[in-house]
Amino acid sequence: MFKSILVAYDASKASAHAFLAALDMAKQLHANLSVLSVAQLPEPAAMVESSAMLELAKEHYEKDFKRMRADAQSAGVTVETRVMVGHAAEQIVHYAAQCKADLIVMGHRGGSRVREWLLGSVSKRVLSYAPCSVLIVR
Repeated sequence: MFKSILVAYDASKASAHAFLAALDMAKQLHANLSVLSVAQLPEPAAMVESSAMLELAKEHYEKDFKRMRADAQSAGVTVETRVMVGHAAEQIVHYAAQCKADLIVMGHRGGSRVREWLLGSVSKRVLSYAPCSVLIVR
């Protein structure tokens, strides 16, 4: 059923729970697992800012990715980690289509509740535009 699972990870507790749920599913279903984190740029962004932001984001998420890779290896699951720059929902939907994900797993809330209220929930946008099924983990 699900052969390719994508986890949207933003270092929040909700996204950590989403990773664990996705890892368990991937183990049971013998599915591939991808973890995507998205760094958002300030507006307007310059190309130099994009490159610097991507490097900083990779450094920031790498300690979590290292733990995730170890957990996946212990569970016998292949995992790929990636950091992209842009609007979170847009990049998640784009990457899900690109890697032909069958399922996106993400936390219910991440980041700031005020920012979510002002900009709209990333999970709501992913639910609206995803090319595959979406599981929201609470």
